[in-house]
Amino acid sequence: MAGDAEQRIEAYLSRLRERLRGMNQDEVREIVEELRGHIIDKVASAGISGELTAAGVDAALAQLGSPDKLAREYLTDSLLARAEVTRTPFGILKSVFHWASLSVAGFWVLIGSTVGYFFGVVFILVGALKLIHPHTAGLWAFPKGNGDVEWAIRLGFGNVPANGREVLGWWIVPIGWIGGWGLVMLTTYIALWAVRLYRASRKLDRE
Repeated sequence: MAGDAEQRIEAYLSRLRERLRGMNQDEVREIVEELRGHIIDKVASAGISGELTAAGVDAALAQLGSPDKLAREYLTDSLLARAEVTRTPFGILKSVFHWASLSVAGFWVLIGSTVGYFFGVVFILVGALKLIHPHTAGLWAFPKGNGDVEWAIRLGFGNVPANGREVLGWWIVPIGWIGGWGLVMLTTYIALWAVRLYRASRKLDRE
């Protein structure tokens, strides 16, 4: 029975190893060895006289979940760890996109990060393009017939409607750059804060 139990463990770990293709091989080896020890310890502590049994292995593997799901979690964790080091918007969005496929929290972090980076880039662009399109780029107000005002950020491409009025003038350049970079940095800070919380909870779950 011990041989059968070991075969089940190795089959599970082999499938997990296949799903972890693309990760650093040393990291994969460490994950597999850590899981092997975790499974054996869990089964041995639950069995009689520390014996490995097929039923005990099946129960331990069921708690871990399928190799496919576990591999996605490890791949996501690896991407999130890399994003914490690089701190680039692209790396953060890529890692959070994978996280969003695993949890609702990841989905909301992805939405918030996407919106934050989008508006940050728009503000930076409008500040820069004001230098190229001084008469059309900027923050514009368009009065409507009912007395309301429609606001729009224009990058300077195309013609501005005759009833439009630019609001900030050249102030859009420093406001756009400072506000845009500030929003990008704030989005990065909040996203990485959420990432650290998630990775800390994952670490506690594995212990």
